Amino acid sequence: MTFSYTTSQQNGITVFKLEGEIIDKNQTMGLTEEITKLISSGKHNIVLELSGVRYMNSSGLNVLITILTRARNAGGDVSVCNLSKKVKELLVVMKLDTVFHILPSVEEAVERLKAE
Repeated sequence: MTFSYTTSQQNGITVFKLEGEIIDKNQTMGLTEEITKLISSGKHNIVLELSGVRYMNSSGLNVLITILTRARNAGGDVSVCNLSKKVKELLVVMKLDTVFHILPSVEEAVERLKAE
């Protein structure tokens, strides 16, 4: 299974819908480059919609942490939403559920970021 993503805007917040497996940093280079450009342009709040992510390993977690770090360093934040059971369990086991704002829907993730 390969990795892909699409982007959309919702109430001024960029939503990245991720799909597939995140198992190699190289497969997400396009995503991280696009997010870096987005943050450089002044858009610091990002939603990562993960319903299509079937599997993620430590490299995938590293990608999420990198995105979060870049956004927060620029004064923004990241919300993740629609996590599969496997991905949510992984975040809990790694105690990353205390670092990321995990929400059940894109709409709630966007509203949380707009409230900041």
